[in-house]
Amino acid sequence: MRPMQGSRFAFGPFVLDPGAGTLLRNDVSVAVGYRGLNLLAALVGRPGEILGKAELMDAAWPGTAVEQGNLTVQIAQLRKLLGPAADGGEWISTVPRVGYRFTGTVEQLAGAKRKPLPLPGKPSIAVLPFVNVSNDPEQDSFADGLTEDLITDLSRISGLFVIARNSAFAYKGKATDVREIAEDLGVRYLLEGSARRAAGRVRINAQLVDAVSGDHLWAERFDRGLEDIFAVQDEVTAKIVEALLGRLRASPPRNRPKNLEAYDLCVRARKLIDDSPQMAQEAHLMLTRAVSLDPDYAEPYRWLAMNHWMGQVHWGGPTEAARSVALELARKAVAIDPNDAGCRWILAYLLAYERSFAEADAEFAKAIELDPNEADTWAALSDIAVLTGRVEEGLEHISKAFRLNPFPASWYYLTLGQAQYAARDYEAAIETLRRDETYRTSSRRFLAASLAQLGRLDEARAEVELFLVGNPHFTTHHWATTEPFRDTAMLEHFVDGFRKAGLPK
Repeated sequence: MRPMQGSRFAFGPFVLDPGAGTLLRNDVSVAVGYRGLNLLAALVGRPGEILGKAELMDAAWPGTAVEQGNLTVQIAQLRKLLGPAADGGEWISTVPRVGYRFTGTVEQLAGAKRKPLPLPGKPSIAVLPFVNVSNDPEQDSFADGLTEDLITDLSRISGLFVIARNSAFAYKGKATDVREIAEDLGVRYLLEGSARRAAGRVRINAQLVDAVSGDHLWAERFDRGLEDIFAVQDEVTAKIVEALLGRLRASPPRNRPKNLEAYDLCVRARKLIDDSPQMAQEAHLMLTRAVSLDPDYAEPYRWLAMNHWMGQVHWGGPTEAARSVALELARKAVAIDPNDAGCRWILAYLLAYERSFAEADAEFAKAIELDPNEADTWAALSDIAVLTGRVEEGLEHISKAFRLNPFPASWYYLTLGQAQYAARDYEAAIETLRRDETYRTSSRRFLAASLAQLGRLDEARAEVELFLVGNPHFTTHHWATTEPFRDTAMLEHFVDGFRKAGLPK
């Protein structure tokens, strides 16, 4: 969905803002847990209606099987936080054997308007998802791949500021005014277009728009054989660079696939990565097939490396073996395409976890040199910098990542929350880690530590309990020995927060 500021809800002395994750009583923040906030949002969003227990549990624990008693506990905590309504009754009434109902009068308020992002000091552009105009929905991945490749190609031009894929794809399928999109993303120029692939031919329409003036700076239609698709991408990139910078600036050649089925499989697989263990397995099969079809194509090795590392390390596989295989795959990707910043930062990140710090630092530096607009590089570098003890650097890096990718994947927020904890800005860390965009199992350990450092031990222990449901074998000792810390004081700071929160030793 396109990111928008959602509505706020006023009832009695309270204002609930689900998007910001806040509940105010007479303009003073009320400490409410993430689950409770989601439950309250579901109830307040439909006042007077009976919401079944299953529906409420899905709102608070999406995709997670939990006992019904957890819902009862959360409702009881909400009632205690809210106190009695003006008439002396309860805000939330129980409907026996069915569910719950919000009984108060609710006023829906307009959402807070997002503050416009300032324009960078260089030509700034976002590539909006190209529209699939064929009659075959299977061609969606082709249009998406074209969009992603153009983002990558433009991103490698040092004279441009280019918005990352995650944020561009937030607008897929949405009819939105170009001026509004440009304001949301903080760019001046937008590239939009359409693609059609059929009978061995490809037809692409593309246009470059100045969102400030509304002028069309360049537009062209390409009708070529499918085998020329990458030549068309190069041509579009060259036209845009020439229009924005006045002259063509060369970048190192990219590794291109020789097999279009391998290309399609890669585009489809990278959408699935970091979704769930089931999706990760599906992505693994697609990427393995892509490698077999085109063994000299770097892209599937890159994503196999990250998928293998995340899937095995984060979802509980044989850590040592998984890291070794992931590192080998990342090295293979870089060997095939040494000019790809994505391959470089993934290798850098894995090397840091192997404590090959000098090599990791060199790979990060090379990735930034190749593509200063690669937001994921800055986010990953923030994570590693914080664990090195360079907290200010870490905060600067994640800030840069957010500017390039204003609507990123959830791990950006986790990285920001970790950096804020490291800076001892616990209130900011709690706010970040409780956002809807952030909240997932792995973030709860840092949220619990932040709460504990502020003495909010009941909330911290509630987060620990939920964290351990998804991570039953977690120990602080194992975590501390596997994370790439280079600073003893920083390690002790994290361990102290985990200990105070009640995480297992």
